[in-house]
Amino acid sequence: MDPVNAKLVLMLVIAALMSNTTTVLASRDLGHLATTIRYPAGHNLAARIYREDGAGMVECWNALYELRSCTNEIILFFMDGEMYLGIECCRAIRIITRECWPSMLTSVGFTAEEGDTLRGYCDASHSTAPRSSPVTMLPPA
Repeated sequence: MDPVNAKLVLMLVIAALMSNTTTVLASRDLGHLATTIRYPAGHNLAARIYREDGAGMVECWNALYELRSCTNEIILFFMDGEMYLGIECCRAIRIITRECWPSMLTSVGFTAEEGDTLRGYCDASHSTAPRSSPVTMLPPA
């Protein structure tokens, strides 16, 4: 047999075996292998993502993403003593420390004391922030 015919025969044999294997697997009843996975409490991903109280991990990840965008503000806050953090930055800090993982700030590089300082500052600035009032325009004189 020449090499071309040998390769053709080999390919036909492989195709026949693959076809036969597929047919055998499709005809087998694998229902006895199907099981329901039981998760221990706290390990169900869907339950952790969408908690009953409406807050979930999606909001936590969004807050972490927002925190990433305000790291310059946080660094200036600690290094230069600039006592200002933006509203969105404080919102992210409040969500992470109150609704998600209080230790999350330490896992992204801040000490526990720095995390407490950020939380305290944002809580204080949130409670003393003036409520927005409608702006009235004076008529031109």
